[in-house]
Amino acid sequence: MSNLKKYESEIKSRIGEKRFLHTLRVAETAVELAEIHGIDSEKAKIAGLLHDCAKIKDINLLKLEAKKYDLLLTQDMMRAPQIIHSHLGAILANRLYGIDDEDILNAIAYHTTGRPNMSGLEKIIFLADYIEPKRNFPGVERARELARVNLDKAMYFALNNTLKFLVEEDNFIATETVHARNFYWEMNN
Repeated sequence: MSNLKKYESEIKSRIGEKRFLHTLRVAETAVELAEIHGIDSEKAKIAGLLHDCAKIKDINLLKLEAKKYDLLLTQDMMRAPQIIHSHLGAILANRLYGIDDEDILNAIAYHTTGRPNMSGLEKIIFLADYIEPKRNFPGVERARELARVNLDKAMYFALNNTLKFLVEEDNFIATETVHARNFYWEMNN
C-alpha cells in the first residue's frame, strides 16, 4: 500500500509544493496520533499523504476533474466548493493510487466536513489536518492537547471552532459538518 513515493511528483504537480509540504506534515501528525490511540499507523500515513491529493486551487478545474471522475456535486459542494476536493480525493486515491481500503477512503472523503460516528482513522485524519504543526489559529493548541488525549472531545472542539469561524466569515456550512458537530455534542454532553 505505501508505494506512494512513485506518485509524489504527480501529486505535487497537481496540488503545488506548499500544499504537498502540508500533506507531509498531516501524514506525520496522523501517524503520531494513530500511535497514541492504537490505530493502524500505516493506514494513517497513507490517508494523510493522500488527503489533499485532489486539492486543486482553481475551482473550475476542480469541478471539471469532479465531472471527469463522475463525482456528483451536491448542493453543499456547489455552495462550499472547498469541500469537493475531499470526496474527489477519495475517488483519486482509489482509481489512480490503487487504495481500496474503505476506512482510508472514508478518512479522505470526510476530512473537511467530518460526519457523525467517524471511525478512529477518520477522526485522526480530520484532526491531523486541523492541528498539523504549521496551523496557527485561536484554539489550535487546545485542539492539539485534546487530540492526544481524547479523539471525540477533540472532534467536538474542532467542529465547534470550525463552525464559529465559518459563521464569522459568513460562509456556507455543509450539512454534514452540522450533523457531525451535533453527534459529537451528544457524545460529550
